[in-house]
Formats: sequence, structure tokens, C-alpha cells
Amino acid sequence: MKITFLSENFPPDTGAPQIRLYEISKELINRGYQVEVLTAFPHHPNGIIPDEYRGKLYQFEHYDGIPVHRSWIYPSPKGSFWKRLASYFSFTLSALYSLLKSQKSDVIICTSPPLFVGITGYVGAKMKGARFVFNVADIWPESAVELGILKNKLFIKLAEWLEKWLYKKSWKIATATEGIQDYMVKKGKNKDQVFMLPNGVNTETFHPKEREKSWEARLDFVGKKVFTFAGRIGYAQGLDSVLRAAKIVEESNPEIRFLIIGDGPEKEKLEEMKEELKLKNLVFHDSVPVSEMPNVFSITDFSIVSLRNIELFKGARPSKIFPALACGVPVLYCGTGESAELIEENNCGIVAEPENSDSIAAKIIECAEMSQQDYEAFAKSGRTFVENHYSWKSIVDDLLENIQEYEKVQGRETL
Repeated sequence: MKITFLSENFPPDTGAPQIRLYEISKELINRGYQVEVLTAFPHHPNGIIPDEYRGKLYQFEHYDGIPVHRSWIYPSPKGSFWKRLASYFSFTLSALYSLLKSQKSDVIICTSPPLFVGITGYVGAKMKGARFVFNVADIWPESAVELGILKNKLFIKLAEWLEKWLYKKSWKIATATEGIQDYMVKKGKNKDQVFMLPNGVNTETFHPKEREKSWEARLDFVGKKVFTFAGRIGYAQGLDSVLRAAKIVEESNPEIRFLIIGDGPEKEKLEEMKEELKLKNLVFHDSVPVSEMPNVFSITDFSIVSLRNIELFKGARPSKIFPALACGVPVLYCGTGESAELIEENNCGIVAEPENSDSIAAKIIECAEMSQQDYEAFAKSGRTFVENHYSWKSIVDDLLENIQEYEKVQGRETL
């Protein structure tokens, strides 16, 4: 079977969709499947295309053994909505050339958002005689409307029409969460046309290890209880509430430290907030390569995962949960809904009310004062949970079970 992935982002870009696409591609290739990736030139999250790609319209390369077609994009990470829209459409159009250069395919799996690249995925499926699988990681435009990013009523109506049309034209829909899966069924897809393709973790790369002393010394965290947020620093994460909680904790427990590691549009604002609050127990650190994250988790006692308190996020399943659990680090989840239930039901963390600094501070102190026996139970339970359900091997098993139906049909047609 030949499988084509179409996505605006792919490593060395950082983020959950990129990691998911890379790991799934590697696992499929290791199993003998033919895989190609169609993506844009690297540009996320800082909006800068590296020198080796700048000025080019198209390039084919092998990235860690994965055949990758890259095409031009107009990068706009912090611009207005209309600039971001121009960025989305630049790749939607340029990816058509990558389709022409790519091989014939049996299945094209297209990742949204951005929603508009679904047009390219559908056209590509028609060109290649392939089945079109729409991989929905975030419901758009609904999420953009709820976050206040999208306000133009005419554009919202057009985007909703496109959304409905793409769902109708897709052979199957792969969703990142159960909430999105339920949404698709409500939108009219049959249950057997929708399946889960969640975020996962490489359980061989991410595993429990001894504390990395160089990291502890560099951050002056020796002998401290460390709470780490690692990932994109955006509005949706609601980290302002975490900073206010850190101030409350600073006054009651001076042995607790906070590490916020990553980049994003809200980072500068939060750094200013840190100065205003005169926080001495919190450190900001730039993003590090994925390969370095197990060392970061080795000095982390609890991983903070936070989201804003909006209805949309009740169905969210943040990818940053799973690397922490794989490393034996329990999660402090500041949110409600699907992920909160997942953490509580599997005994691998503590849940606080989102955007409630008092609740978050109280739960941080509860975590810091947890007995060693209870902590080790959380750590072991979390590791077992991701090994059984969120390793890339198990995720690819589920993917193949859902798309190999096409291979069986093709086989019957050729007999």
C-alpha cells in the first residue's frame, strides 16, 4: 500500500502534528509500507524559513529516511488574521505542485487545520485515484470563533460551508480526540467512517531516567520540587493563571520551582508579567530539540498542562500529556472534560480548575506534599497507560486497521 501524508507542518518544525506525522511515517516505513510526505518549507513557530530553503519554490529530500516534498509558503506567525489566511492559502496552492511530483497513491491523509489544505487533499485524491482521509486535529472554524480569532461573519459562513463539504467528500475522517469523533458523527458521518488517530509518544525515546544534574545545576533547581510546562506558549494555554498561582505558591512554599520551556506568541507578554509579579521561583527557557526533552522531564516532578476554560477545550487531548507520562512524570492538568477524565481514571495525575489561580496553587502544593508511595504509584500508572494505548506502534496498528479496508477492496477487484 502507498500512503501519502499532506500537512502544512513537518519536522524540523516543532509541535504535536509534526511529531505525529513523523513518528507514524517512520513506523509505516519500518513495516514495509511506501510513504511520502507533502509539506511546506520549515517555518513554525517563529515564521522564519531557514537559509537552506529560502528563495525556493519546491524541493524533494529524504528526512531521516522519509521521502518529503516541500513547497513554498508565506510564513506569518504573529501577523493579522488576514496574513495568516494568506499563509494558509499559499501552501494550499503550492502543494499542488508537490502532488504533481509525487508518486501514485492508494490513500491520501490530509491534516487539518488549516482547513483549506483539505481542498488540495481532495484534488490530490482525485488526481492519484486515491481514497481521501481527512485528519482533523482541531475543529475549524469553530475553534477560531470561540477563541475570538475569527469574527468576519461572511468568512465564517464560507468556512463552515467548506468544512461541511470536506467532511462529506472524505472517505473516512481520522480525529485526534473522542470529542471530535462525536462531533463528526453529529455532522452526519457514519460511525464506521470515523476513527481515532490521536497524539502519542515514542516510548523508547521517552522513558524514566535519573535526574540530569547538568540541567538541575544550570537552572539552580537542585533539591527543589519542579513543575514544568513544556510546549507552545499561546493564548489557548492560559498560562497567565499559572503565573498567578506561582506567586501564591512562592509565598507559602519557597522550595517549589516552575519551568516554562518553549516559544509562542504569548511568551513576551508572560515574561513581562513575571517581572510585574516579581516572581523568583519561575524560569523561562527557549525550546529545545525533542531529543532533549527526556532530560528536561528527568528533573521535573510534575508536568503542567493547562488550557483556557472554554467549552471547546472539554474535548481536547493535549499531546504534551503523553511524553511526561512516558517518562514517569505525573501530570497536573488545569482543565476539564476528556483529558481530565483520562488522567483521573488512569491514576496518573491531579486535576485543577482551569484559569483559577487559587485552585491551581492549591493543587500544586498538594502535589508537592504528596507521599513518595503515592507519587510512585502515579508515575508507574502513567507509564503503563501510555505503553498500552499511546505508543506509536499501537496507534499505527489502529490506523492500518481502518485504511487497509481499501487494500482489501482493491485486492478483490484485481482477482
